[in-house]
Amino acid sequence: MNNNFRNVYMLVGCFCLLIAISSCSVNKQISRQASKLLLKDTAIRQGHIGISIYEPASGKYWYEHDAEKYFVPASNTKLFSLYAGMKYLGDSLNGFKIYETADSIYFKPNGDPTFLHPDFINQSFFNLLQSSKKKIAYPIDINHRFEALGLGWAWDDYGSGYMAERSSFPIYGNEVTFISNGKTIQSIPSYFLRKCFDEPMIQLLGSDGKFIVSRSKESNKFNFRTKSSEVFKKQEIPFITNYSFFNLELLLDTLGLPYNFMPQYFGKAKKYTNYKTQPADSLFKPMMHRSDNFFAEQTLLMASNEKLGYMSDGEMIANLLNTDLKDIPQKPKWVDGSGLSRYNLFTPKSFVYLLNKMKNEFDWERIKNILPTGGEGTLSSYYKTEKGFIYAKTGTLSNNCALSGYLITKNNKLLIFSVLANNYQTGATPVRRAVEKFLKNIREKY
Repeated sequence: MNNNFRNVYMLVGCFCLLIAISSCSVNKQISRQASKLLLKDTAIRQGHIGISIYEPASGKYWYEHDAEKYFVPASNTKLFSLYAGMKYLGDSLNGFKIYETADSIYFKPNGDPTFLHPDFINQSFFNLLQSSKKKIAYPIDINHRFEALGLGWAWDDYGSGYMAERSSFPIYGNEVTFISNGKTIQSIPSYFLRKCFDEPMIQLLGSDGKFIVSRSKESNKFNFRTKSSEVFKKQEIPFITNYSFFNLELLLDTLGLPYNFMPQYFGKAKKYTNYKTQPADSLFKPMMHRSDNFFAEQTLLMASNEKLGYMSDGEMIANLLNTDLKDIPQKPKWVDGSGLSRYNLFTPKSFVYLLNKMKNEFDWERIKNILPTGGEGTLSSYYKTEKGFIYAKTGTLSNNCALSGYLITKNNKLLIFSVLANNYQTGATPVRRAVEKFLKNIREKY
């Protein structure tokens, strides 16, 4: 071998050695910081924590701690539902399928959670029904292959706004909103005040304005607790959808039409056309920014409808894990779209895999618009100086919290990270502050 070749080999060897040393050095530095800021933190050390930090440009994991172990991810599960939605729902939501005859409008709902939802002012499909002089025909739900409440959801949360029922025909977000000024009260939709209370309103409103509303577990009957020490100005309570038939009654009531016809079955011979309702990202962004459970569940059902031809969260999850996500490092136990269930089990490394896949398959600017950055959404109290340099999804259940997303360092290196913490005794805030300090340290140093 001549001297020129020998010199080239030596230079390549030295370069590779420097990279290896540098990589090892970064790993050791982050390991020391993780031990100091997280593993020994008083809020975390009696629980469990998994960490994975990955650099896509080099394909290297900068640091891992229990990254292949399973954790309850809480609302980080929504990242998987987001992937399904971005993959299969396109740029706009196919909210309904419609078929018109000379005297009738037949419509089939596709699980669109934005229909008459207060966050969405544009309601073109409702306007179509309202302005039409034709009869409205609603089919029997033959695509219903899921339960109203998810597997492992806490039964006693049925009256909490974060646990609205899933349905093929959502309306008003499948919840009623009560608004009070302390003396009077209104409901959206108004149907509930008119038809769902047993006692006259004048007997229920106390002079001190101290009352809250609760719902019967088994029916859409509501009552006021006037002696409560709590005072509400706005309260959101899920209603029972009764497999969407109650939702149809709400629609007809809003339209001012009597509920006097039976739903019918209309077969595949009908040439339905898709009716677009909202831009898809107008659903995904609030789903991630405020961690909207209902939007996440319905996103997964709508994606199922598009890919499988029917709505089934379980079958859609199985299909995704066997096709699009077949290369996931550790196959998760994934049971719902929102992360409300503690049956969900994921590894930090699997979240890094998913986020890297999203970065490769979807437009980066679109991802940044959907995920909250520092000082926004569920990160509104965190990473304020990192605004524009972190894009991440939080997850919170009692004694469990998570954060997975993207971090851009001071040296403009893009990192993908996942930090899952379980079984700590404190509240979530001290854990989140420790994770924040850890990630900010990485951003500053690299």
